Formats: sequence, C-alpha cells, structure tokens
Amino acid sequence: MPETMIKLTNIHKSFGELRVLSGVDLSVERGQVVSIIGPSGSGKSTVLRCVNGLETIDRGVVEIEGVIVAAAGETGVRPDSKEKVKTVLAKTGMVFQSFNLFPHMTAIQNVIEAPIAVKKLGKARARELGMEKLRRVGLEDKAESYPSRLSGGQKQRVAIARALAMEPDFMLFDEPTSALDPELVGEVLDVIKSLVRERMTMIIVSHEMGFTREVSDRVIFVDNEKIIADSPPDEFFSNREHPRIVSFLDKMLN
Repeated sequence: MPETMIKLTNIHKSFGELRVLSGVDLSVERGQVVSIIGPSGSGKSTVLRCVNGLETIDRGVVEIEGVIVAAAGETGVRPDSKEKVKTVLAKTGMVFQSFNLFPHMTAIQNVIEAPIAVKKLGKARARELGMEKLRRVGLEDKAESYPSRLSGGQKQRVAIARALAMEPDFMLFDEPTSALDPELVGEVLDVIKSLVRERMTMIIVSHEMGFTREVSDRVIFVDNEKIIADSPPDEFFSNREHPRIVSFLDKMLN
C-alpha cells in the first residue's frame, strides 16, 4: 500500500472578506511529485502554507505522516500534541520564491543556522553537513559568499541547500523560479530535477509548464478557491474539455 505523506481534508481559508480556499482535498503519497498550477490569486501558495503551518486554516484537517497538525471547525478531531506537531513540521522543507536568505550571513551560515538552532547539531558537524548540501546544489565554492555577492539563481540554490540541510521527508516549492531572470531559471530547475530522480516527495507550485509536464506524477489545477483538476501530466496537458483549463494553457503555452 502506498504511504500517504500529506493529507488535506476539506480545507477552507479566508483572509478577512477574501475567501481563498473552499473545501480543498489533497493527498500526496511518498515519492510523488505533485505540481500545483493555476491563475494568480487562485490559492496555490496558500495550499502550501496550510501544509506547513505558515497559515492557520479556518476549517478542515491537515495531516502529515499520520500526525494531525491542524484541525479547525466542526471536524470532530483535534490536532496531536504540540511536541508531535513540532517534530513532524521539522521534517518539512520549504523553498520560497524570494529566497529569504539572511543578508548578514554567508551561504554556509545560512545553510547551517537551522540545523544548529533547531536540531542542536554541533558546529563542526553542521558545517560538514552544510558543505555537503552546498556541494549538492553546485555551490561549494560560494560557501563564504554573502547573498549580495550571489546571482538570483545562486541565492535560490542556497535556499534549496538550506532546506535540504534539515534532511526533510518532503519538500514544498513555492514558485521557485518566479523571481529569477530567464537565463537563471534552468540552474534551479536542474537542482529540483535531481531531487525528482532521487524520488523526494514534493509539492511544487510553478508557472513553468514544460518543467511541470516533465517532472510531475500529478498536476493539480486550482481556480476559484477549489481544485478543479487532478490528473497525470499527459492527461492534464491534453485536456481540451474544461474551458478554464483550456484558456489557462493557451495563455501559458503560447
């Protein structure tokens, strides 16, 4: 039986009067790569932020590896203990579109900050781990460089190394290339593709349609607060039946 890593049940989320998600159900199995696409403002990034607790849900249940990390509304269930939730959330790697590196820290310092602070790793072991992760993304030679001395693509690769340094069970990518100049996009996508080959469980919010088609096991289309399609990439990209999807793909692919 496939192991369910992430499960969202009937998720609702609003920001004030603005309703963003209405009754979203999503499950991701170990080793799957699930891409979420859709128009701007459709709630794609909010789905990710509900998974890792950066947003509180208004209604529904969020489970990670069988641990209930959030429950709200008339669900009949309660979140597991704070300790359990904290432990499972620490296994979640997140890469943001805007890098979020500490500007006053070198690349290696950015990468090892969380393993030292959260996992209480010794500095020598943390540095060893950090160099291994920078090597993993092709940036060992930039270990002592500050973010101001790095290109956008290099910053994003440092951000990926930082997430990997926590040795997560799965990764969440929120538009990892949207802040990059076009010529820098490929170097970041190549790193993500290498994680795909290693069968890392991932949810990727992206507007890179060719990349999405290549790496995904499933493509999720979010529009008007809901998931309106969840299918294998070949099936999704040949979908000419749903007018909203047809319209979106025509704009993105032309």
